[in-house]
Amino acid sequence: MSLNAHITGWAHTRFGKLSATLEELVVEVTRGGLASAELEASEIDAIYYAQYNAGMHPLTFGSALPLQADDPLWGVPATRVENACASGATAVHQGLLALRSGVARHVLVVGVEKMTETDAAGVRKALIGADYEKAGTDYPLGFAGRFALVAQEYSRRFGDCGDTLARIAAKSHRNALDNPYAHLRKDFDEEFCRTVSDANPLVADPLRRTDCSPVSDGAAALVLSAGSAPHATAGGAVSVAGVGHATDYFPAAKRDPLAFAASATAWQRAMDMAGVGVADLSFVEVHDCFTIAELVLYETFGLAPAGKGSTLLDDGTVYRDGRLPVNPSGGLKSKGHPVGATGVSQLVLAAMQLTGSAGAMQLPEASVAAVHNMGGLGIANFVTVLRAG
Repeated sequence: MSLNAHITGWAHTRFGKLSATLEELVVEVTRGGLASAELEASEIDAIYYAQYNAGMHPLTFGSALPLQADDPLWGVPATRVENACASGATAVHQGLLALRSGVARHVLVVGVEKMTETDAAGVRKALIGADYEKAGTDYPLGFAGRFALVAQEYSRRFGDCGDTLARIAAKSHRNALDNPYAHLRKDFDEEFCRTVSDANPLVADPLRRTDCSPVSDGAAALVLSAGSAPHATAGGAVSVAGVGHATDYFPAAKRDPLAFAASATAWQRAMDMAGVGVADLSFVEVHDCFTIAELVLYETFGLAPAGKGSTLLDDGTVYRDGRLPVNPSGGLKSKGHPVGATGVSQLVLAAMQLTGSAGAMQLPEASVAAVHNMGGLGIANFVTVLRAG
């Protein structure tokens, strides 16, 4: 099945603790995305706006903010999409549906989050609202506590994974050094990442601070176009070759914590639609909100057998110079995780790789990519396969 859709433009802010307002972030990427696609605002047929929020910002209804970028956007149908940490990918997939239905030729997708103006307790409460068991409670460990349980179960079944998580963290930090948009551009080595210290305390045993993505502000935008249209600066658009979406049961008791079963289903659906296998991929961006998520996803996606994800680090497969780099952007872990922006950001940075415009992040060979974004602990799952050209 051909989607006949392309990413034809994009924009991305720096991630981190930013002085820019929510509106300023949205306007910046909206203007940047339109300029990148060489489109007039009047050519946009629909807008999908991704923001989780859940009380982290007083403006909870931001779908009209992109119109602040250019008056000709007035009247364009704009829809806010919220699907926990998968809000960004959800918005993109909704945009693709608009293209496939024929009601739109060009769609603007904007993902944004402003998190750092809320105190730690407020952010924790907002995010834990995406958990079936803990929503509405004062759970002090937040989602780190939920993913810590995954790490504990992994260690119970396969042996202690603390060193493996430290190696994943160090890899992410090294990759982020070359990402000008990344929140944490700090080269923490494996020894620092594995050692519990005042600078790297336990957050939720066995997860240390270096195993957790930071709280970030930021925005990203992309333009989706039906058919083919040239990208203004990189010499070609990026085709959307396959998509997959799958939702898992909400109660933890109905899920194997190490299966990430709906992520596996979304992966297979996207790969089947694109007609590719793992051997065809140039790189992968996965939703590594915590390092244990990246480790489990190695195995979920068939890159390694169950309990053997560490071998991909042993043989260098997932490093930037390996056979299948994972998270060359630094991932959520080091790039940052402004929730609504994340899924859009992943696709923007993948598109940059596929058009040879990723600067210092650029991989020597990049022709096919798979991008995974999830909400909650493997509940809402999206995979998008992209091709150069």
